[in-house]
Amino acid sequence: MDRIKVQRLNPHIFSMDDAGESIGYLVVGMEKALVIDTMNGYQDVRAVARTITELPLMVINTHGHGDHIYGDIYFEEVYIHPLDMEVARRHSQMDGFMMMMAERGMHMPPFLPIQHGDVIDLGGLTVEVVHLPGHTKGSILLLLREDRVLFTGDAINTHLWMQLEESSSPQDFLQALDKIMYLKDQADHILHGHYGQFLPISFMERLREGVLQLCRGETGEDTDYTYFGGIARQHLYDGGNASIVYPKSYRAE
Repeated sequence: MDRIKVQRLNPHIFSMDDAGESIGYLVVGMEKALVIDTMNGYQDVRAVARTITELPLMVINTHGHGDHIYGDIYFEEVYIHPLDMEVARRHSQMDGFMMMMAERGMHMPPFLPIQHGDVIDLGGLTVEVVHLPGHTKGSILLLLREDRVLFTGDAINTHLWMQLEESSSPQDFLQALDKIMYLKDQADHILHGHYGQFLPISFMERLREGVLQLCRGETGEDTDYTYFGGIARQHLYDGGNASIVYPKSYRAE
């Protein structure tokens, strides 16, 4: 059974939902198509993209975590921010994934660098790279200028993990977020890596408020959050509709 469910979101954008675990996107221009994140690797995401377009494919990982890069094995090269190359290599060497690659006789392709300010021309559509360290140090956003859509991976979402070794502190993330708030005037919608529908760009402001609450130490009602790495803390904001997970050791400065 196919894990990846495709949905056309507008004339140029397709979501690729991998069994509800992570979501990638395909942006189709007139000359080239862009795959944004390749998900878990169980199903051939390249073959899925080929059911939509025969145009040349470019692949960009928004960050280096396994649920966004494991499908890279179906491509010859992928792009990622240099600050997340080590995270991607570490996730690529996890036992379960190594076993899957060995069983299939496959391997990860080279990671090529992509930087803040780079612009990808898809033919009639342009995509701009915006660096937003936070969830990971090398997380990036991708602005589809003509459609005014911002692809955010895990860097901006309604359940943001900031408790990982590779995550920034809330204070550093707030500063990074402030630097890219100009995007509110350049995009109308957000598409992130765990919800395959449009969110209003105004969510950026609500996320900022949630991060600011953490920086102010407004954590009295926060609760423990258990994940594969142990126990962290979870801060609810936006009327309880969104959350930020942060290290249990965190104390506001």
